[in-house]
Amino acid sequence: MSGRNDARADGQGRVYQASGDQHITEHHHHTPEWSGPDSVRRPAVGRLPLVLRDRVGEMNRLRAAVEPGVGNGVYVLHGLGGCGKTAVACTLFHHATDQAGRLGLWVNASDPTSLRAGMLAVAADRGATDGELMGARSGLRPAADLVWHYLDRSDQPWLLVLDNADDPAILRDGGWLRTSPAGTVVVTTRQATAHWWPGAELLQFGVLPREDAALALRDLAPHAGSIEDAAEVADRLGRLPLALTLAGGFLAHQVIDPWSLADYGRRLAGGAGVDPIELIEQGASAIGCDSRHLPSRTWQLSLDALAAQGLPEAGHLLRLLACWSSDPLPLSVLRGAELGLVLPASHVETALRGLLDHSLTELASGEIRCLRTHGVLLDSVARTTLINQREQLVATAARLCLAVLPEKPDRGIQDPHVDLLAPHVLALLRRTASWRVGQPPVEAVAECALRIATASHRAGDYASALSVGGNAAELLSSMLDEGNVLLIRLRQRIGRALFRLGRFEESEALYRRLLEVCEETLGPDAPETLATCLKLASPVINLGRGQEGVALIRRAAEGRVRAFGSTHPLTLLARSALMEQSTQVSELAAGPALVMDCRREFGEGHSITLIAELDLAFALHREGQPAEALPYARSAFEGFLRRFGSDYPITLNNRSTLSKTLWDLGQHTEAIEHAEILVEGRTRVLGPSHPWTLIAQQLLEKYRDSQRGS
Repeated sequence: MSGRNDARADGQGRVYQASGDQHITEHHHHTPEWSGPDSVRRPAVGRLPLVLRDRVGEMNRLRAAVEPGVGNGVYVLHGLGGCGKTAVACTLFHHATDQAGRLGLWVNASDPTSLRAGMLAVAADRGATDGELMGARSGLRPAADLVWHYLDRSDQPWLLVLDNADDPAILRDGGWLRTSPAGTVVVTTRQATAHWWPGAELLQFGVLPREDAALALRDLAPHAGSIEDAAEVADRLGRLPLALTLAGGFLAHQVIDPWSLADYGRRLAGGAGVDPIELIEQGASAIGCDSRHLPSRTWQLSLDALAAQGLPEAGHLLRLLACWSSDPLPLSVLRGAELGLVLPASHVETALRGLLDHSLTELASGEIRCLRTHGVLLDSVARTTLINQREQLVATAARLCLAVLPEKPDRGIQDPHVDLLAPHVLALLRRTASWRVGQPPVEAVAECALRIATASHRAGDYASALSVGGNAAELLSSMLDEGNVLLIRLRQRIGRALFRLGRFEESEALYRRLLEVCEETLGPDAPETLATCLKLASPVINLGRGQEGVALIRRAAEGRVRAFGSTHPLTLLARSALMEQSTQVSELAAGPALVMDCRREFGEGHSITLIAELDLAFALHREGQPAEALPYARSAFEGFLRRFGSDYPITLNNRSTLSKTLWDLGQHTEAIEHAEILVEGRTRVLGPSHPWTLIAQQLLEKYRDSQRGS
């Protein structure tokens, strides 16, 4: 083309060239492009549970909302991702359409584009014309007004489900969420903040009860094992419906070598290179689950939303929470939390509020204000935590725990925060072991475990002290040298707990091995070596080898005098133990002076003073001096009873000495009263088969036999 005939075509236009007159007729047929959902009459969801387990109260409330004549209601189903909100909404949808005579409408509200397209499709379903829809799509008329105009004038009552509305601003900005007398609206969301849902009724969803969670697994994999096997696996999965569905789908679709529920549970426990989160997600392909509903992805959606809202610190706080367990975590632990520039202390409160608002954690009910975060979420977050972040996270988590745990817990009832922190310290140890961080943070976590075990022991809860100490020592044995002082102290505490539980042989064996380690690595006069000598004497004496036990105590006492002086607390305790067990006249004669030293150094009611009084009373009674023993026995008993209560183990031991002393002085009625209380207390605290319970029973029978003989 040249000259005056030069031309250019745009879009669908064409250019024609002719030398003479021509008449051209052209027909254009335009098919509008449709970008909306294929259907709003069916729930756009993946596989739903065969049976909806639990949720009875919630379903009753929602069924009432779709009864004939009911309208103008908005119901917000909120909770952690994967807790079954969409399954409940879908179950209600089918009830509304199959039994309640309602038209069901389902819209994906996860993003502005899907919401807008879905709601305009609803308008089309309810009678909007092509011209009206084109005007709404092009912005020539308000889209939300058009939709609600046709919903209000619907010739059928309806149920509208807005699924996955995790960003409520999308609904608010366009005015998409309204009420209508013609129908009921149900919203599923992770956003729990009430101010986003004015006028709506909020229904919170969490994990399933144990029995229902087990049944949910059995629904999918009925032949994989017993109901108890299913319950144990459900516990490991935190009873989260999404995790249960993935696990059940995996078990139901294995072909070559099907696992049982017990097999699956063992692999979930970790070890042998098995990643629990990866194992759970293997069930996704079996049930056609999309990436949004994978544990490793579903939480990230909420974190991405928080980051988009200007709260990237929420992700860093969640990674800190992932150092601990899914048990209730006292909120006081987060005082002073900070992770440098990525999570300054001034931003922790807003970061936590963001996690709460997006159902990534929740406030747990109870006397102590706590957080509860789901275990599958924590494991999923932990596995994606960058290597260069892990050491700082562990160190911070340990520092926060140490700030709450008492450095030197006294005997008696402990702060309830201590018991609450026990599972978190063990979880932190497991996380530390899997992340393989350096020695300083490992030792900080070891110190946490030692404080927990010590506090439990001094509260008289020897079983808990043994459990925490044993689990911690096993985990730490691969991270610390055998001669590490913290590991030695933790094993000393295990030995003490074994002794108090009446397992004398095990206690002796542990202490003997520990004494060898201390002597080899720390030296024969090191404080930990002397402490091991002193505590080894207790099981040795109770196993009938008194002379050997006294020699061990004497070594500890003499070594502490050289190292610390004669009135150091540790020295006084060792001197008191020697006075209690020694048969040397000089050591017994020094007893009253020792008690005076304790009273002068610590006061009348201090536990070290009371222990010295009790030890002296025991020694005087053993040597046939009950009259001299009685004042010390009564003074110690009144002090222990006042400080620790009647069931505290050392109070029970004191009652035994007091009862024997009274009997020898002819005060039989009071002696029997104490013996009866002693048997009841030791049976309650230590159990009926504990050696000390049996000794108390024999003492009481001896008294009664003597009275019957008289």
